Amino acid sequence: MTTDLYSIPAANAANPPDTTIPRTTTTVSETAALANSLNGNGNINGNSNDSIKLAVSANNTDTPTSDEEESLFTPSLISAEIQSVLPEGYSARPLRRSDYHLRYLDVLRVLTTVGDITEAMWNERYDYLVKRNDEYYLIVICDGSGRIVGTGSLIVERKFIHTLGLVGHIEDIAVSQDQQGKKLGLRIIQTLDYVAAKVGCYKSILDCSEVNEGFYIKCGFKRAGLEMAHYY
Repeated sequence: MTTDLYSIPAANAANPPDTTIPRTTTTVSETAALANSLNGNGNINGNSNDSIKLAVSANNTDTPTSDEEESLFTPSLISAEIQSVLPEGYSARPLRRSDYHLRYLDVLRVLTTVGDITEAMWNERYDYLVKRNDEYYLIVICDGSGRIVGTGSLIVERKFIHTLGLVGHIEDIAVSQDQQGKKLGLRIIQTLDYVAAKVGCYKSILDCSEVNEGFYIKCGFKRAGLEMAHYY
């Protein structure tokens, strides 16, 4: 588990980016409500894999474009309302195989150590994710030139409790140093929260440092316990 989900420049550690943002018209609660309207309880006809796939198919009946075919998951899961409030020219979309060449790993390096990953290693991991694209939802934010400037991940855990319920784990939120202050962190969280609701999760959870707690409260989350970690 990532222990600090939003990177803060050292010089601004005492003032987390986006924490002074006034409440926007597009909130996590509102985007989740859009998903909840599918059947009134936040699920898509239950939590089974078949239900999720049927719901995705229903939202993606057109012939896939080349971008859709390359995407980790169907782009129809990205909220159009959240897209509309990104900075002009910016867009949110699923991760693509070609993102190895579009600075995706460099953006993650803002957050933590990534290591020296070759394209062959990238492709092997991407193939793994594609086979489990009902569990892994990695999204990116691109600027007007198509450069990746932000990213975040949603991992869906399958439970026996809550009638085979699904829990979304939000991880690896990172924004390029030169892009902070544009509410991109907020938009990433909103996008992932919307996806979680739309695929049938009954809750989403994340870990963060105390200095970033205010930011996540503005995103609609609340403190719900204490994280413990055992590193190997």
